[in-house]
Amino acid sequence: MPFRVRDVLIAGSALVVLSPVLGAIAVAVKLDSPGPALFRQQRVGLRGRTFEIHKFRSMRTDGVGLAITSSGDPRVTRVGRFLRASKIDELPQLWDVVRGEMSIVGPRPEVPHYVDRWPADLRREILSVRPGITDPATVILRSESELLGAAEDPERLYIEELLPLKTAKYAEYVRSRSMFGDVKIVLQTLKKIVRP
Repeated sequence: MPFRVRDVLIAGSALVVLSPVLGAIAVAVKLDSPGPALFRQQRVGLRGRTFEIHKFRSMRTDGVGLAITSSGDPRVTRVGRFLRASKIDELPQLWDVVRGEMSIVGPRPEVPHYVDRWPADLRREILSVRPGITDPATVILRSESELLGAAEDPERLYIEELLPLKTAKYAEYVRSRSMFGDVKIVLQTLKKIVRP
């Protein structure tokens, strides 16, 4: 089964089954703080084309700061803390999968100014596939926000240490991509969410 067909079947079915839950989460986000239920942001996708990613909003709309979020970030709302810890804030990306911008598994989509820091040869390789909701780097860096929260300079830690690690893992994934490998990554992701 082609990757794209698999993605549409899984994401479409999940959206139908989870629609009551997604609706309830949207209401909780709206009641918790002023602003829209969904957060949208420009990310870089397949072949370098930018697209708008969707997440449940987990931060105040009046918050200004870094593109990365660390634990203890005062911009994060009460409901947002739960959504981030459980990764439920990522569920609207199932819609991004259905509309062809993302895949279930693939390199996580970065904002343009971080993609600009990828080595040119790896950038071409990574952007040759659709970005995903999860990937091997997500599994390894499950506690990324805690690492950033403990850092004296979160932006520097991200750029100098975490981004190179992610980039290497993204490229490694593209080179060894397989259906079986994707199933394994999804199961590892779920395990990390249940037992961090």
